[in-house]
Amino acid sequence: MGIMQDRVAIVTGGGGELGFAAARALAGEGARIALVDKSAPALERNAAELMNTTEVLSVVADVSSEDDVEGYVAATLRRFGRIDAFHNNAGIEGKSASFEEYDTAEFDRVMAVNVRGVFLGLKHVMRVMKTQRSGAIVNSGSIASERGSQNGVAYATSKHAVLGLTRDAAATMAPHGVRVNAIEPGFMNTRMLRTLAEQQSGGKGDAAMEQLRSAVPLGRLGSPDEVGSVVAFLLSDHANYITGAAIPIEGGLLSIMGNGS
Repeated sequence: MGIMQDRVAIVTGGGGELGFAAARALAGEGARIALVDKSAPALERNAAELMNTTEVLSVVADVSSEDDVEGYVAATLRRFGRIDAFHNNAGIEGKSASFEEYDTAEFDRVMAVNVRGVFLGLKHVMRVMKTQRSGAIVNSGSIASERGSQNGVAYATSKHAVLGLTRDAAATMAPHGVRVNAIEPGFMNTRMLRTLAEQQSGGKGDAAMEQLRSAVPLGRLGSPDEVGSVVAFLLSDHANYITGAAIPIEGGLLSIMGNGS
């Protein structure tokens, strides 16, 4: 019996590496999964793999659209009858540019996914969990939720906002038996980090990735599976007395980072 046996979990951003790793960890612990992503091909590929382990519902949705969010919540309830766990994970990195050069439309695009999308997910899933008087939620923040960085205008702003949403939701939902936490992944060996490294280094991505790796006290980049296992723990009964927390998964990086470094 896994720690999520017979639970129903929604994972947004399930077409990406971190979302899929979390879904895989939850499925491995016995959860049935509603996998959500805007990219139908990525969603189809990852859902097909999960079906070897558990029952899976895949839903193509844009998390910044309230109609789509209501749709994935309703689809999950139709299929499984309840929502026990929610990994509110979908996010995008946006472009790297200085404040004076940052395109306003690009800023709005990042905020729509990373902030509005998290808010909408909370709004509609918490309504279900409040009625059930049970449930657990994990939002995806970042080490950028805690520190500034050069040229990360929209991303850092959006990830700081995720902590505000997490803390407010945790305080609001605690009397109803619902826990809400956030994770803060650091330098993970993913497509997103490689893209950011390429952008911020002016095309010298390999050298930039090595520089990031060497900055981590544990001496290596993290893996998506290391994030997924923390998500599964926080959504399980093993974390029953944890709410309103932001859990770093970053190899000790925040312990040595000054703001703006």
